[in-house]
Amino acid sequence: MAWAEKVYKVRNGKQTKQFTWRARWTKPDGKPGTWPGFATKKLAEKYGEKQEAAILAGRWIDPAKQQQKFGKFARGWMKARTKRGATMSKRWNLLEQHIFPRWEHTPLIAITWYDVDNWQLALPCDTVTAGHAVSLMSSIMTGAVDARHLEVNPLFGRRRTLPTGATASAPKKSEEEKWASPEVVLRMARRLGPAVGLHVLTTAFTGLGWGESTGLHRDNVLRTRRQAHDGNWFECPIIRVDPDVGELAEYEGRDEDGKKTGLVLQLEPPKNGNRARDIDVPPFLADLLRQHLLAWPHEYVFCTPSGVFWRRSNFTRANIRPAADGREPLSKTRGRAARDGWEPIMPGLTMRDLRHTHDTYQDQLGVKPALAYDQAGHRRPGIKAVYQHPTPEMRGERLRGLQGIYERAMGNLKWTEIWPAAPTLAQRGRPLNSSQTIFEKGEEAA
Repeated sequence: MAWAEKVYKVRNGKQTKQFTWRARWTKPDGKPGTWPGFATKKLAEKYGEKQEAAILAGRWIDPAKQQQKFGKFARGWMKARTKRGATMSKRWNLLEQHIFPRWEHTPLIAITWYDVDNWQLALPCDTVTAGHAVSLMSSIMTGAVDARHLEVNPLFGRRRTLPTGATASAPKKSEEEKWASPEVVLRMARRLGPAVGLHVLTTAFTGLGWGESTGLHRDNVLRTRRQAHDGNWFECPIIRVDPDVGELAEYEGRDEDGKKTGLVLQLEPPKNGNRARDIDVPPFLADLLRQHLLAWPHEYVFCTPSGVFWRRSNFTRANIRPAADGREPLSKTRGRAARDGWEPIMPGLTMRDLRHTHDTYQDQLGVKPALAYDQAGHRRPGIKAVYQHPTPEMRGERLRGLQGIYERAMGNLKWTEIWPAAPTLAQRGRPLNSSQTIFEKGEEAA
């Protein structure tokens, strides 16, 4: 049964006649529980009885744990819930830049949705980042519930208030600018040359993400998909996103306590299971990749000319920005060669836009959702993801469609090859066109 004890105040090292009451009760482990600061004995006893009732009902939360500071609990949660290195780095950045300045020293029990919603509205960042910060906070608070520090998560399932007025109406990139026409892709490829240009071309026609393309090993290029079909075999070349080392991750390294350890540039598993996949490659691209691999001396297909991994910022600054946005000509000076100027092709174009481009081409061609989601590495929602699957007919239709997009663009540009110095397909003895069959006759299907 709960009871109360007097707690005398001390002033200048001496006990005074003033006192408050402390609640006492028996905890589940048999030890006495305590909570101070009550004005009357009755209030202290009532609080203790409430704790014992919660213990009997199996829903008791230790008040001391409820008072733990958010920052301390969050650091423990981060140690226990390890993810991919890039994910951990993003979480630590959210905590340090946005969450801890406001909530680090706040008791868990004192965090309310009203305060969090007002806080996220005032964050000096874009609304997407604010949403990520709230989502991370909610995940940590759910962890506090699971660890029996809180009875409920006050953030769970709440819809945050979005900014209005000037903040909400800031100019956004139009949908038209998030994909590139095939003529733009080809002009970018020609301007950047066979190695970097092929990287651009491959991204637009396969949907490889940045980390997937820069971490692509030559052993995972031009593998063969072989499926029984219509009494024969369907075969096509593929690019494989390896489930173990299929993505090049670039992030600020952290130790388990969140201390920065320097830049990390290393191969990691894709960020989710859907991104580990085999991507069917259209004939024109398979031929270009084959020729590239014959001449390319390095293990990784789209690394730098010296054989090291590209950093995203370096690749963008050195290649994509001048090729897409244009550049001024430079005259020859001591220590610097002359260079030609470039007119803009598509200002603002990014490698992410080229990934959008691939999925846009798929939609234009009417690629069936079962195959479109699979090739883009996206998780298809709903029950159809369980019941519908890609077939060889779907695959052949997609490949013929992508081949047709390429050939029409080449015709529109009046080109016979992308890089004039390179031999044409016909000169290699491998003529390809949109009527070429994708279905290879072979031994009879089992």
